[in-house]
Amino acid sequence: MKVVVIGGTGLIGSKVVARLRQQGHEAVAASPNTGVNTLTGEGLDAALKDAGAVVDVVNSPSFDAAAVMYFFQTSTSNVLAAAVAAGVGHYVALSVVGTERLPSSGYFRAKTAQEQLIVGSGIAYSLVHATQFYEFLDAIAESAADGDTIRIAPVRFQPIAADDVADIVAELAVGTPVNGRIEIAGPDQYRFDELIRDFLRGKGDPREVVADMDALYFGAELSEDSLVPSGDPRLGQRRLRQWLAENPS
Repeated sequence: MKVVVIGGTGLIGSKVVARLRQQGHEAVAASPNTGVNTLTGEGLDAALKDAGAVVDVVNSPSFDAAAVMYFFQTSTSNVLAAAVAAGVGHYVALSVVGTERLPSSGYFRAKTAQEQLIVGSGIAYSLVHATQFYEFLDAIAESAADGDTIRIAPVRFQPIAADDVADIVAELAVGTPVNGRIEIAGPDQYRFDELIRDFLRGKGDPREVVADMDALYFGAELSEDSLVPSGDPRLGQRRLRQWLAENPS
């Protein structure tokens, strides 16, 4: 089966491409450096020719509210138009757990708009809502830094390994469309502030992590359950302790 992975050279996309190829599928990594630009439409028609499925894991280079909305609406519209023209039968898109519960964030409003385009396209689809990746813990800490203090809301948090995300997305890409949403998360839950504190301490980072319920998460106000699945998610296999041991840097 031919599967086109939009954002196929990024963190998740490259892993999805590798898994699909290992399983004997024709996986095409579509990104600007492979000649495919979803904002202009360049290369999309050729890439999607004879594809059975498209996996959209591309992300916006900017979190500015206007820029991120433009990116996801334009990129997704172009990919959908090319997919319809090519007769693609399945559109798999990666999104974020809690997207619909965080409308105060421009990023999450843009992801909601992206999902609405996919649902209304007429193409069979599967939306994958994932919790945050272990790989992003550093970026999360930096986004919450205020000098030598890091302010984190003391809410529930259930991160997942990028490898587990890729495993599930690759499996869904060659499976039957669910025409709905699937939530995926890591095997363990934490308090958000405690996890970031322990993570930084393990790296020898001396900055103080303060539990602050008013702390914003990429511009969004959080409640106790904003960042964890609302239903019965599929759980990844890799525990954070294992991931840290395998990724000491």
